[in-house]
Amino acid sequence: MAIESVHEHGLFSDRYMQDPYRVFAELRRVGPIHRANTPSGILVWVVTGHAEVLAALADRRLCKDSARLRAIIDRATPPGLDGSHVGEMVATDMLNSDPPEHTRLRKLVAQGFSARRIERLRPLVRQLTDELLDAMVVRAADGSVDFIDAFAFPLPLTVICELLGIPRADQRSFRAWSTVVVGSSSRDQLRRATTAMGGYLAQTMAAKRSAPGDDLLSDLVEASDTGDRLTPLELVSMACLLLIAGHETTVNLLGSALLALLEHPDQFARLRERPELVDAAVEETLRYDSPAPVTTWRYAAEPMSIHGSPIATNDLVLLALGAANHDARIPDPDAFDIERRITGHLSFGHGMHFCLGAALARMEAQVALGRLVERFPDITLAVPVGELRRRPSVVMHGLVDLPVRLGRQPTTSAVPGSGTAG
Repeated sequence: MAIESVHEHGLFSDRYMQDPYRVFAELRRVGPIHRANTPSGILVWVVTGHAEVLAALADRRLCKDSARLRAIIDRATPPGLDGSHVGEMVATDMLNSDPPEHTRLRKLVAQGFSARRIERLRPLVRQLTDELLDAMVVRAADGSVDFIDAFAFPLPLTVICELLGIPRADQRSFRAWSTVVVGSSSRDQLRRATTAMGGYLAQTMAAKRSAPGDDLLSDLVEASDTGDRLTPLELVSMACLLLIAGHETTVNLLGSALLALLEHPDQFARLRERPELVDAAVEETLRYDSPAPVTTWRYAAEPMSIHGSPIATNDLVLLALGAANHDARIPDPDAFDIERRITGHLSFGHGMHFCLGAALARMEAQVALGRLVERFPDITLAVPVGELRRRPSVVMHGLVDLPVRLGRQPTTSAVPGSGTAG
């Protein structure tokens, strides 16, 4: 394995942003672990093999302590390049912490994502889905409509804001801030967005301290005043994490699911004929086109090795979940097959950092995809696939826009409910 081979394959280049799976396939042919430079010039190890990624996700020697991560990232930035904005993205929250802090923080929010609370949101998801589909018809009256703008963004954003207790009138601001945080933004853009979001959330939680509601932010405020206590910084950081992670993954999942079905009309037809496959279609999309193909930062707390490659203390490591999901352990991994009996995809991670909102994202996608296929059985792309743009992000993979034509609509529902999602 040579460092030069990674540069030749274009890891984290514009080519990667548009199609990371082609780059991952080339890298896997070289080996399961590689050295690469991030867009900020920081040298990292990138793990692409399924067995190696799975093991690394559970390896306690690969740590995420935010304070140490920021210091390591600052030292790893080459002279003449400014990587400080990367370090600023490493917030003090459960995503960037290790036990016992991670255990304490996750426990405080886990109840907000319980099966019972998510099921309470299902009627809202159904209602919002139908409202947004109705609005898409109006917006497409003169031709096409952008599915990302009209549906994929507003649905999960509205749901997570409802869960947190944030007024719908403020959602547009959060969408703009979130896009900056997960994209390839400049240091000044990132700082403005995080400052604005943090300031808003601090004010909102101060108001909830005086007048709490039946929402997750009120629960977090209460936890900061009693019991395990969240510090003011932890409180704001946790709220930012829940808001961004709670909708960004689902935005990408919805867009990728529809695109995969439109690019594979046989699979679309199969889902129309057998709506009970909607859950399987969501899982196959998660595997086939992971919303977050690369994890956030980890560092080696001590010398170790991965597949024979020596990892030094403080070396930075990124785990390519999307590459692992296309590993040769899966038969014909580059095919999109909604009847695939899939087990063990890593799109939501594994181990103690397994995505807390996985069940919510699945439920939203199942309801939305089931109703979308039922409502618009003849939906088609409005532009050639080659004209579609991907978001410029290392850790997120999704469409900037997805123009579609809705086609005819059945006069009556062909399918009661939305399959198993309903």
